Amino acid sequence: MTRSVWLKADDTVGDWEARKRRITAGLEAGVDWVLVDEADVGRVRELGSVNVAAFKDAGEPGEEIVDASRDTDPDIYVVGKGGEGDGTVDLPSDFSGSADLTTLRRSDNRAQGSYVRVFDEDYEEFAETAARDAEYTIVATEDWDIIPLENLIARVGDETNLVAGVDDADAAATAFETLEIGVDDVLLDTDDPDVIRQTVEVRDRSERERLDMRYAEIQRVEETGGADRVCIDTGSLLEDDEGMLVGSLSRGLFFVHGETADSPYVASRPFRVNAGAVHAYVRTPEGETKYLAELQSGDRVQIADTAGHTREAIVGRVKIEKRPMFRVQAEVETEDGPDVVETLLQNAETVKVPTKEGRKAVTDLEPGDEVLIYYEAGGRHFGEKVEESIIEK
Repeated sequence: MTRSVWLKADDTVGDWEARKRRITAGLEAGVDWVLVDEADVGRVRELGSVNVAAFKDAGEPGEEIVDASRDTDPDIYVVGKGGEGDGTVDLPSDFSGSADLTTLRRSDNRAQGSYVRVFDEDYEEFAETAARDAEYTIVATEDWDIIPLENLIARVGDETNLVAGVDDADAAATAFETLEIGVDDVLLDTDDPDVIRQTVEVRDRSERERLDMRYAEIQRVEETGGADRVCIDTGSLLEDDEGMLVGSLSRGLFFVHGETADSPYVASRPFRVNAGAVHAYVRTPEGETKYLAELQSGDRVQIADTAGHTREAIVGRVKIEKRPMFRVQAEVETEDGPDVVETLLQNAETVKVPTKEGRKAVTDLEPGDEVLIYYEAGGRHFGEKVEESIIEK
């Protein structure tokens, strides 16, 4: 699931200068959407690239009319502010008479989003009804009550993009995890740049894959002579416990540390992973693989830590040079019995792998050492996992 952070920046935030500061902080933090009044759409477009949702006809009286030459069309219109959704207008006893719902159901697609403040069970029912016609359903609960959110996830979570109103990163984390399914997006209402950044980080963590890592016992480490070796230089700095998953066989990928540690021979390069020979696989986001030889600047690769937490990084540069190599072979216990996996790594003290005894240079590996790998039964076809009989050896 791809999740998003929305930032509320309508006239309830304050004057345009206050709204502008909030939107600018959101753009710098990496929010996905801003929710503003219709009159501000053109102004937001001038501040930067972001998806813009707009409350229809909900600007402050007497505010400057935006220049018609600006791009004033939002990506979506939202109903509910100044109407039934936020309690300004009483809910009709029969929802068929609702102005908000009528707008959502218009054939010209006048609005794609609904905003509902859930004061009680009637408003919860109204949000549920709106969700059946709205592409995006924004729900703000009083005092961040989680029960209406659970109900809506269970009842209409598959029919709409459910957006939960939150005021801090902790509430966002809870919303993303509710009922083990979570909402699609959150709408953040804060001026604090730190809270905005923290909420974006929560979004990123919620989307990251968690891998089940295991140890394999080294059977053999042998010199093979020269091969074309690939160093992957990323646009991100790696932590000490981070690296990439690479291997000659797609079912068993070895964890290779980033060059985060200094050595007597070379300074640390915490953006680099010396990943192995050109034929090897490297794991990419969404659980796919690429051959190391295919990588180029701008591609995305998966970064993992030794606990299996993952994130993605952009490849900034790939260096391919002929270097002496080791063939590293290890045996892993599986449900179907022991299996042997292997890879080629450069014969260099700076290439390190995690073992049960700690980080170890590939030049110091010996039979009996247990190294960290990611094991996944099955084969690969053009980088995607397939369930068919494929023999790799």
